[in-house]
Amino acid sequence: MRRTSLTSRRIFAAAACTLTLVVSAGAADQDSMGFGPDPELPAPQKKSLMPTVNIAPAAPWAEGAKPTAAPGFTVTAYATDLDHPRWLATLPNGDVLVAESNAPAQHDSNAGLKGWVMKKVMKRAGASVPSPDRIMLLRDADGDGIAETKTVFIDKLHSPFGMALVGDTLYVADTDAILRFKYHAGDTHIAEPGEKFIDLPAGPINHHWTKNLIASRDGTHLYVTVGSNSNAAENGIDAEHGRAAIMEVDIASGQTRLFATGLRNPNGMSWQPQSGALWTAVNERDELGNDLVPDYMTSVKDGAFYGWPYSYYGQHVDDRVKPQRADLVQSAIPPDYALGSHTASLGLTFYDAKAFPQHYWNGAFIGQHGSWNRKPRSGYKVIFVPFQDGKPSGPPEDILTGFLSPDGHAYGRPVGVAVDHAGALLVADDVGNAVWRVAPATGQ
Repeated sequence: MRRTSLTSRRIFAAAACTLTLVVSAGAADQDSMGFGPDPELPAPQKKSLMPTVNIAPAAPWAEGAKPTAAPGFTVTAYATDLDHPRWLATLPNGDVLVAESNAPAQHDSNAGLKGWVMKKVMKRAGASVPSPDRIMLLRDADGDGIAETKTVFIDKLHSPFGMALVGDTLYVADTDAILRFKYHAGDTHIAEPGEKFIDLPAGPINHHWTKNLIASRDGTHLYVTVGSNSNAAENGIDAEHGRAAIMEVDIASGQTRLFATGLRNPNGMSWQPQSGALWTAVNERDELGNDLVPDYMTSVKDGAFYGWPYSYYGQHVDDRVKPQRADLVQSAIPPDYALGSHTASLGLTFYDAKAFPQHYWNGAFIGQHGSWNRKPRSGYKVIFVPFQDGKPSGPPEDILTGFLSPDGHAYGRPVGVAVDHAGALLVADDVGNAVWRVAPATGQ
């Protein structure tokens, strides 16, 4: 055992030398490049054997500590002592569902030495805990902005993520299937096992394991995010069948089709209140430099192709991908709004309530999980983008910050965002094991 451990340490050390590994001091120093409807895109940098790594090691919140809300707002702990909370959904009666989840135990089986090293490094970021595989229900019965009760709503799942209630049926997206459960208002636990509705792409390579879902406004369809099986098709195009896409599912028949493609890793989805369009937040590719490629949010057009893997941000060709597809590159459309390079913009929700000042009405809140391969670091906060007439109308604004310590440790990492029954913003923090609640300072 000692010999195996020593060998592992030597392999890790040798590989880490190849990395540009910067895990020490230095708080996030974010710049404005890579934001907005027409981001500046530098030339790509030459690919190295291993990517730059600049992890913010996890150091969860001290007792009573919390992130910092924007002026005019206050932040409170809606719920604490959770277990890797990733995603949120609100129910009509005000209850809040939280998917406590992480990557399945077995995935990316062919990741090789590079994948092995990355898993070791990512462990420092708090990203390698075993998946709790359950959904918790939080209830704030007295309306004071703090959940008094916390119950296991559904357990024995398989890396759950997205949740959507349609009528009396709750749909849950596991990493490999959508399940459906009978729901009754006021339930605090569902004991009956879920029924498999449809399978989702997974398998031994399951590079982007999170599967989010949202129901159409008329309740007839589900839309499901399926991330790519690689960074830039290095596992081969055959491994990408049905992936890097948003899938549309007809609820009545279970029939599926690809609604939009070329989206490397879509996560958050939300309906824009003014236009009625579906928008998504997408994580773009790595290993082209600090400032390539910006993550983004975009309206999702039926039948559209967004470039991955052959091109990025429209028709900027990624020459790492062989063979190329000039026909697809020519059809690739640029996204609507850049969210900064390597910010890991995951959560997305439009503000459809009235409790916040009018400036925030119809705008987008984005949970940025934070970079792991950029110097200086980017993300690690929740931002807001104003909208007017259904389109972005200004630069991003910080709404919740303070997730990084002065010496570059991560107290927390924001993921899913949702608007609660009272119109406050909820933020899932998977490193801080909390759900934070942002509300106007003058009221709840």
